[in-house]
Amino acid sequence: MRLITFDDFIDLYSKIKQRGLDYFFSKLTFSKLSRTKSAFNQEEIIHSNWWIIPLVRKRWNKLISENENIIYEEFLMKEVLSNDKEIRILSIGSGVCSHELALAEYLQFKEITCVDLAQNRLNEAKKIADKKGLKNIRFECANIFEFIEKGNKYDIVFFHQSLHHFANMNAFIPDFICNSLTNNGKLIINEFIGPSRLQFPKTQIKAINEALVIIPKPFRKRFKTELYKTKFYGSGILRMIQADPTECIDSINIMPNIYRHFDTIVERPYGGNILMNVLKDISHHFVKINSEKEIVLNNLFEFEDNYLKSNTSDFIFGVYQKKKI
Repeated sequence: MRLITFDDFIDLYSKIKQRGLDYFFSKLTFSKLSRTKSAFNQEEIIHSNWWIIPLVRKRWNKLISENENIIYEEFLMKEVLSNDKEIRILSIGSGVCSHELALAEYLQFKEITCVDLAQNRLNEAKKIADKKGLKNIRFECANIFEFIEKGNKYDIVFFHQSLHHFANMNAFIPDFICNSLTNNGKLIINEFIGPSRLQFPKTQIKAINEALVIIPKPFRKRFKTELYKTKFYGSGILRMIQADPTECIDSINIMPNIYRHFDTIVERPYGGNILMNVLKDISHHFVKINSEKEIVLNNLFEFEDNYLKSNTSDFIFGVYQKKKI
């Protein structure tokens, strides 16, 4: 476990350059909830992370749906939920609700309830829903624990990169998720399930640095800075807690508890062990592609594929059926 690393200082400098001093000062409060909200409540979060790269997203599609042009929502509806009707879904930590809005266009959904702490992001989602005339989706700005305690039951509970923000999976999954589902309910996740607090093992950090060498120096210039990414050190615990007290707080225990309380319907790991960390802060170089950049990305993809042959994926898409009691 690393309390503080050189990357913590680089990340602090980069965040100030990318998101301004207001973002930095928002982290100086003693309120854990306020620090968590500040991580997500900007109208546009300025970053250069791996998910902005079109070829990376196509790679995800290929690993999840076996077709680089089919996103997981389409795969889910055609291959998993095609026979389900009148579905009621609860999305927890839905953010801008882009995935929920995509699902709302399918007639199988009777109601999609999106719950998040960031009112401004829900407001933007509601504008899109109203513009599209979607009547089967609603938006609730609420603390999920208070919301769940109302006792509603859903056919599906859905997490897209939000489950890893919850603590104590040993209790959260059976006491909150399972109790929010009908007897035949399903859990759907697209999640980071790697080491808690991003405390990657030394072997993974070594592999990340080996992959970083694949990228030519001009493509390693950090977003909105004059710094070049030359080495990956990993995140320190102190900076992670200060930036967002909920980030990957108990991510390592997500899958053991899912397997304990659910049966697997579909499960598709899609890596991220190398790519997420190698491409952080330099992904903007690969949004607009040319032949040289495509070769670099394909070499990185091959490197991660080889790493995954002997290591568990840090990200997973899965659909799980609640076990019969």
